[in-house]
Amino acid sequence: MPADIFAKAYEFTEAKEAMELGIYPYFLPLSDSEGTVVKYNGKELIMIGSNNYLGLTHHPEVKKAAQAAIERWGTSCTGSRFLNGTLALHHELDRRLAEFLGKEAALCFTTGYQTNLGTISAIVGKGDYAIIDKEDHASIVDGCLLARGTMQANIRRFNHNDISSLERVLKNIPEDAGKLVVVDGVYSMSGDIAPLPEIVEIAKKYGARIMVDDAHSLGVLGNGHGTAAHFGLTDEVDLIMGTFSKSFASIGGVIAGDADVIHYIQHHARSLIFSASLPAANVATVLAAVDIIEREPERIQKLWDNANYMRENLQTMGYDTGKSNTPIIPIYIRDMYRTAFAWKALFEEGVYTNPVVPPGVPPNASLLRTSYMATHTREHLDRALEAFEKVGKRLDLI
Repeated sequence: MPADIFAKAYEFTEAKEAMELGIYPYFLPLSDSEGTVVKYNGKELIMIGSNNYLGLTHHPEVKKAAQAAIERWGTSCTGSRFLNGTLALHHELDRRLAEFLGKEAALCFTTGYQTNLGTISAIVGKGDYAIIDKEDHASIVDGCLLARGTMQANIRRFNHNDISSLERVLKNIPEDAGKLVVVDGVYSMSGDIAPLPEIVEIAKKYGARIMVDDAHSLGVLGNGHGTAAHFGLTDEVDLIMGTFSKSFASIGGVIAGDADVIHYIQHHARSLIFSASLPAANVATVLAAVDIIEREPERIQKLWDNANYMRENLQTMGYDTGKSNTPIIPIYIRDMYRTAFAWKALFEEGVYTNPVVPPGVPPNASLLRTSYMATHTREHLDRALEAFEKVGKRLDLI
């Protein structure tokens, strides 16, 4: 009897079991959201699981820009940027983000995932090597896998933020091979920052180019300009990638670098060439968000004030927040089921967190991912802390 390719789907029961137990935390349909507070089934929750770092998704100026763009350009470009899907507005955003990121040129994609997929698979070709941190985002890994599958490229991984591990990997790669080191600027689960000065030093020693994924760094580090700006290394980093679905209050992604390199990516990135372009409303949203970030640096300071307040209080309670030094603060619980029950208990107390379990994190690293916004008030944060203390004691987490 032939094997049924759908058998794996019929046999997949873990999520259904969690649903029956009432501890399934994913795909929850929110009925309302103003950013810091959301509603689910009529219940109000403090949102500390969002990437809306600067709280711009409901900013009147941002919403007005999106509405005006729809009135002028409509709701869709109905085509790829490669063909009929490029508006003058796209070129404006490319130019603006190149300037914002301190590079010669920039190119916008429809999602951040597609940006990494297209950039890495375009640049890392036959005989080349992509060298990535073991905690790099899935989109980086998938970009490398696409490069390996279509271009016979090589992939090497080094231990998280471990410079000696990176050097060991680079030392064993042929000197005449093309090499691209790809790291996250801020790691989306652990909330720690890549040691970029040391990475740049080692990469240059071995003739490797450097790409930094600033998905969680734009609007957060370097006065909003990202990890390279934070360390004063903008000119030393070859490619800077960012997403629009965090601080920029939209959706999409960007890659910035030397003009010739961006031009090459523009003509070789399959995820750009074969995807419809960003609708004008999303483009206009990003342009408005950049205006506000540059005009109101106090938003970034408020974000950091809120994050530091939460980190200090959570640690004082006895929670394990790992090596986080950004507005992403993981609460390590380690056990997968205890993490799920902690999520449920906090949810019932009116606090929205994100439970992350393997394979999203390594075994024994299950956590509640929390992240904070410039628009959280002290009342919001204190309500969340009260819930953490109550749940932590009840479940013996602290």
